[in-house]
Amino acid sequence: MQISESSFNLRKPILIAAFEGWNDAAESATSAITHLLTIWSHQQIAVVDSEEYYDFQVNRPYIKIDESNIREIIWPGTVVYAVSAPSLANDFLIVRGVEPSMRWKSFVEDLLDLADDYEVSMIISLGALLADTPHSRPFHIAISGAHPEVSERFGLEISKYEGPTGIIGVLQNQSYKRGIDAISLWAAVPHYVATPPCPKAGLALINALEDFLETSLSLGDLPERAKQWELQVDQMAADDVEVGDYVRQLESSKDSAELPEISGESIAREVERFLRRNPGI
Repeated sequence: MQISESSFNLRKPILIAAFEGWNDAAESATSAITHLLTIWSHQQIAVVDSEEYYDFQVNRPYIKIDESNIREIIWPGTVVYAVSAPSLANDFLIVRGVEPSMRWKSFVEDLLDLADDYEVSMIISLGALLADTPHSRPFHIAISGAHPEVSERFGLEISKYEGPTGIIGVLQNQSYKRGIDAISLWAAVPHYVATPPCPKAGLALINALEDFLETSLSLGDLPERAKQWELQVDQMAADDVEVGDYVRQLESSKDSAELPEISGESIAREVERFLRRNPGI
């Protein structure tokens, strides 16, 4: 890992990470990370060496041409940024990258060594997966800890998932072994509109991050883009009878399953979020 010579004094930093690839349905998690980098002033502090962890036949570099027709090769990789947020309770390390092709253990150890150097207090991973969920309803965000003890301490779901995992699963597991609290936020993205971008899923992840951190984050144009995305999918469903029927089945199933939750916890979360955004009320 190439580390900047500059050092930053960060206050109990929280590391927030997302990776393109298997963990990033419709590029929802990485778009949420990109939004954070848009609203927060940041400084690049480290770059993971592409040669060490990426198979370039799997994650190919691409060519970028600037206004002077100068060609530049952009290599796949992972970058770490430092964020000083004096108005919030914590500062942050932001990790945005591509899921590595090989040597996952060493890759994660490199990131955790850097986290230890900055005395990171918590690691939050953002992910997204395709699911049988309707685009017209609030997107579900599953929040769980890296270990049942972490989940219980923060009042989160205890993950019962068994099966293949991505780099987020490895990062979560190794973080806990190092004594760092680690949680993950996963957005459920409708599988019938899996083509990126999906701003509604990105917005749902940012909202869930706000709720967990008990703070307010600037949303910029995310709500408007999410609304326009939903209207576009509405039109697609209206134009295709088969898709429209399927969406209505999903809506009916979701509404029946979540009626108690809609009348309780979700309303409380919306009220809390509104009060954080309007402290003078």
